[in-house]
Amino acid sequence: MRLAIDVLLDYRLGAPADLLLAVEAAVLADQRVIEDRLTTWGTGPLTPVTGEDGVGQRTWARAAEQVRVHYRATVEVDRPAPTLGALDADPLAQLPASVVGYLFPSRYCPSDRFEPWVGRRFGDLAGGAKVQAMADWVRANIAYVPGASDATTTAADSFVRREGVCRDFAHLLVAAVRAADMPARVVGCYAPGVHPPDFHAVAEVWLAGGWHLVDPTGLADPATIVRVGVGRDATDISFLTVFGTAMLVEQRVAVTNA
Repeated sequence: MRLAIDVLLDYRLGAPADLLLAVEAAVLADQRVIEDRLTTWGTGPLTPVTGEDGVGQRTWARAAEQVRVHYRATVEVDRPAPTLGALDADPLAQLPASVVGYLFPSRYCPSDRFEPWVGRRFGDLAGGAKVQAMADWVRANIAYVPGASDATTTAADSFVRREGVCRDFAHLLVAAVRAADMPARVVGCYAPGVHPPDFHAVAEVWLAGGWHLVDPTGLADPATIVRVGVGRDATDISFLTVFGTAMLVEQRVAVTNA
């Protein structure tokens, strides 16, 4: 599938500040960036740095009063969607070193708090079948409510409130999977058909020797997702981190078939 991505960000700053952008589609084996262009106004020189786990890149910039960012890309996605239930979990001692860190709790995914619930609710399942059951539970029991969470909301908060946005769904699934002793990480991405159109967040789980995308919101087909970056939780995948104060003027994200 070939997708066209068009992003516009416009922020007014309270004072000169450093910015860390993460809006560019990652170059990976299952998604080919045919062409892309990142343009900024109101910034100094741009400095790219490699993203978490070598997936994608971030870009440092500095702005004084207002920053405007335009990103455009055409990406070819070639990723068959596997049947999760057919995938086995890898023995812990055989996990690659780069994957082991995704077994542990993180700021927004306090997986240790979910261990008793996961054991009771999903203890009779294993591997991909357990992951699929967890994703189905999240989709059926958490309401997608724009504005229901903020920058402090954790997976535990979302579990109690039974509502959230895409990052909350991803955090909850990741926390549950880690509580079941399987590696999981959060993915910042683009996907067609997401309503309202916006940056999207999904989960990625390590099964059968590789990472596999899962969208617990059900809004995006994993076969059509374009990864931007990955990490422990939303801390690592923020599309824009402002080291200072900023006010949103305009934000627009469009992902369509090219």
